[in-house]
Amino acid sequence: MKSVSSTGFALFGASLIAISYGLARFAFGLFVPPIRAELSLTPDLIGIIGALPLISFVLASLVAPFAADRLGARNTSVLSGGFGAVGLALISQASGPLSLGVGVFACGICTGLMMPALTAAMQVLVDRSVHGRVSSVMNAGTSIGVMIAVPTVLFMAGVWRYAYLSFAVLAIIGVFVAWYVIPSVSRVAPSNAAPPPSISALQWWRLLRLSLFAFVMGFVSAAYWIFAPDLVVSLGELPPGQTGWLWLAVGIAGLGGAVVADLADRNNPPITQALMLMMLAASLALLAASPGHVLLAAFSGLVFGLAYMSLTGLYLMTGIRLLPGRLSMGPVLPFMAVSLGQAAGSPIVGLLVNAFGYSEAFAIFSAIGILAALLSPLYPRYIDQEAVEEVAAEEVTGLQAAYNYQLQDEEGEPFTYDTEHAETSRAENQE
Repeated sequence: MKSVSSTGFALFGASLIAISYGLARFAFGLFVPPIRAELSLTPDLIGIIGALPLISFVLASLVAPFAADRLGARNTSVLSGGFGAVGLALISQASGPLSLGVGVFACGICTGLMMPALTAAMQVLVDRSVHGRVSSVMNAGTSIGVMIAVPTVLFMAGVWRYAYLSFAVLAIIGVFVAWYVIPSVSRVAPSNAAPPPSISALQWWRLLRLSLFAFVMGFVSAAYWIFAPDLVVSLGELPPGQTGWLWLAVGIAGLGGAVVADLADRNNPPITQALMLMMLAASLALLAASPGHVLLAAFSGLVFGLAYMSLTGLYLMTGIRLLPGRLSMGPVLPFMAVSLGQAAGSPIVGLLVNAFGYSEAFAIFSAIGILAALLSPLYPRYIDQEAVEEVAAEEVTGLQAAYNYQLQDEEGEPFTYDTEHAETSRAENQE
């Protein structure tokens, strides 16, 4: 294991998220036009295939917290990268809808395992006072992955198989780097490790509201992630290679989502969520209204990227704050809800495209986003922050002792944790 700073871990985590989320999951929509043309797939079949990685993401997310506890952060992240490499390689060799579906399903498992593994490692390597900020930066790695995919579609749209093969190589590199950097934290804990407090009824109620908003956001965003490139090619008659500019705009604006989510987390989350949901809905309407104009389509990508990454970052940090001491579970629930929404929305938008056309389908999904934005005053507030700090302070000694028991240096000697120094650093951060 290599010792890294909080900033270094945030950037490292963002790179793994770029591979698992940006390339293994969201880059698929960018390549839909050439894939659909070569494999002769209909829009409704693409919608079903597009839902498969979201379903496998949910299934993997259900076991991810337990895998992070039982297998350890390092092994779980390596397993995640392995699924990503296999899935991307299968997509590159797909000969029909079945083999393509198996590939994207494996990529969804990769995505579902990665964030819980990283948050488990974050508990060991990162000071608790910056957990939310580090998580937000890692989440923005999705935008980096999307931007990495852009040059491939600009210059390799006709050879999408080689593009996916190059993604698989990046995933393999990520596996080796994860093994070197991420600590191996296992389930074995000393007897003085305090278990996390039970989840209260108030926490469950707020988590339910958070998950409902995350589900609707995922439902609405599915139209853009899966069908936006196909829309500008089919309605706007743009060359498939031009869709790369759309995804570049999504990726660039998405980087700002880390900042917006952090500001919203510290100020007024309900108002920010309402604004971002309105922007998400507007991006769908704008793209459907002007699919033939590259600049307007790219502007819709900017709006969508900022809104989507801000919302996922906001949901991520809300989940963490609602479940202090359960960092491998807090981010999982809202991300599962987002993926369930996308899994439900993807085939539905495909059916609507077949029945009514792209413009009408996108307009319907835009209206759903506006309705959800109007309900944002119901967005959950955090548990009383003083109570959270008190609970977390009681947990940190026992939990850190558990992790220290498992961490070993390269020579096999137990890793020691300077509690007095940690308390001093914590006091300085609070000042």
